Amino acid sequence: MAFATRQFVRAASSDAATAAAKKLLIKHVTIIGGGLMGAGIAQVAAASGHTVVLVDQSDEILKKSTKGIEESLKRVIKKKFADKPEAGVEFIKKTLKNLTTSTDAASVVHSTDLVIEAIVENLEVKNKLFQTLDKFAPEHTIFASNTSSLQITKMANATTRQDRFGGLHFFNPVPMMKLVEVIKTPMTSQKTFESLVDFSKAVGKSPVSCKDTPGFIVNRLLVPYMMEAVRLFERGDASKEDIDVAMKLGAGYPMGPFELLDYVGLDTSKYIIDGWHSLEPNNPLFAPSPLLNKLVEEKKLGKKTGEGFYKYK
Repeated sequence: MAFATRQFVRAASSDAATAAAKKLLIKHVTIIGGGLMGAGIAQVAAASGHTVVLVDQSDEILKKSTKGIEESLKRVIKKKFADKPEAGVEFIKKTLKNLTTSTDAASVVHSTDLVIEAIVENLEVKNKLFQTLDKFAPEHTIFASNTSSLQITKMANATTRQDRFGGLHFFNPVPMMKLVEVIKTPMTSQKTFESLVDFSKAVGKSPVSCKDTPGFIVNRLLVPYMMEAVRLFERGDASKEDIDVAMKLGAGYPMGPFELLDYVGLDTSKYIIDGWHSLEPNNPLFAPSPLLNKLVEEKKLGKKTGEGFYKYK
């Protein structure tokens, strides 16, 4: 009898553990930040049937975000529904029906399954946001950051839900780029991690997994590559034009490193490398560039300002 009781207790415990370990089916998503990244994430989430709330500081920003999403959807249906224009119109209607906007993050997270932050790359600002939302979001809600360079662990530690916190790094432009880096901190539970992977697949992306290391996978390889190109140019070993041509024709890259730096923004690249340098000052891959610093100081930030390593009309 005692043996049977022990067996029953073990079975009950096992069932409870299995229930606790069940992944969260993410249906309702709140996205903080109506810029290019946030709007792009909102678009793919709404298009895949999720209920989405896009949050930013003003109605003006959100109107611009919504208009951008509508224009992006029109481009999508030209390819996806080329032979079925009526189905394309219906697709846009359904997607936009799944999307609402708000200027009050605290009031809309009370029923959400997932919060994705896509605001300015400033750890203090992000931490303040997560601390606030942590007080209003339900216990089951997963928090995720779309940061490309900051430590997810430091953000998770600003909340009481370290086990329900991870990284979801989408790539720009979100509707076109298939990759999502799913970042697992030492505290992220397996349940949370698998839920984030499933969500990434549900919005039509191909997820890859990475620990919370500087730059994750893509930027950890890409930023040092771009910085080494700058150093090659600084030393006078080759012109920036020849370096760009070499990498496009020799390595098959769609852009050369200097074209890519101008596209990303020199201020963004400097911010990333400065942050990594502060973490690992003796790592030569993370050494700052005098030329990059000079261009940023002169407000020559790339395509967005009309001049970076190249000039743009």
